[in-house]
Amino acid sequence: MYEIMTPGPTQVRENVRLARSLACTNPDLDPDFYTYYKETCELLSSLLHTHSRSLILGGEGILALEAACATLTEPGDRVLVLDNGVFGKGFADFVRIYGGEPVLYTADYRRALDPEALEAFLRSDHNFKYATLVHCDTPSGMLNDISVLCPLLNKYGILSVVDSVSAMFGEEIHADDCGAGIICGGSQKALSAPPGLAFVTISPDADALMHSRKTPVASFYANLLAFDRWYENQWFPYTMPVSDIHGLRAALKNVRDDRDFVNRHAQIARVSRAAVTAAGLKLHQETGFSNTVTVFDIPEGVSAKEILDMVRQDSNIMLAGSFDVLEGQVIRLGHMGENARPEKMAAVFHALDRALAVLGVPLDAVMEEVFREQLDA
Repeated sequence: MYEIMTPGPTQVRENVRLARSLACTNPDLDPDFYTYYKETCELLSSLLHTHSRSLILGGEGILALEAACATLTEPGDRVLVLDNGVFGKGFADFVRIYGGEPVLYTADYRRALDPEALEAFLRSDHNFKYATLVHCDTPSGMLNDISVLCPLLNKYGILSVVDSVSAMFGEEIHADDCGAGIICGGSQKALSAPPGLAFVTISPDADALMHSRKTPVASFYANLLAFDRWYENQWFPYTMPVSDIHGLRAALKNVRDDRDFVNRHAQIARVSRAAVTAAGLKLHQETGFSNTVTVFDIPEGVSAKEILDMVRQDSNIMLAGSFDVLEGQVIRLGHMGENARPEKMAAVFHALDRALAVLGVPLDAVMEEVFREQLDA
């Protein structure tokens, strides 16, 4: 087995794996499971510092993004798509699928969204049903500040749908304070559970907007309204994946019980960037650095595939390249959840030092040494 140091899926913590082996019940008929699901949703909301309700969906993280768009969008709705990354732009596809009109606000893919520039745009055009934005755009590691952007959108009467799949828990989220409409997450990132679950946290404003629609939602599985009164009626819209939810509950408790969780992510990210830059490698972003992903450009004279293959074959560590407009251009280091451990990241830099030396890439410093020194500083 490889050591998975990618920006999701991440290494699964052992207590999460064992929780998934617990005996299964019939979730459609067992009243105790309805209470268990409800309590798990409430734990999720509490960790996001919100009184809003959360739902756990049986599907990979992208299901949360599509379900939010499917349930909000009606034919002809104008939707603002904040685009400074591959996944940011990708929201436009969901809007189109459900009959909406996506309006792209495209910004520099190497810089976090600038609130002042966005407000200048919104002053002249803010007639949107809702807006989509990405908290951490995984292909580049770009972090956008939702604590500033969501209130700005609210100022102009625009509900926000936030993709926080790759940021959630690795970055502090105070959902009630920032006023996000719907926040989307997934099990396979900083929670360090297997892929297979998505979740949404729905504010009262978002709930009201979904229920004000005039046409039926053009989906069954991606319809958040199908969960209406699920607890009162003891009825799920589809059979819940019991084992996955057992694992998720254990993963959420891991976050709850680790008081240093966010700080550890921030420290690992800061020190990782220091190691990369000390070696003379170029971080891909200019601003918007994430606590969960470090991304650097491929140095001259070598390919992404050569680096990734050598690290995997020589050190048994799996890192990631990227895709779409960034295919072949960057290496991504995932330090989220169980990956955000000093010894694991030291091993990553040891492997990169060796691989780049063999491939003839000159470095200005030994990344493993810088990483360890900065940790102790």
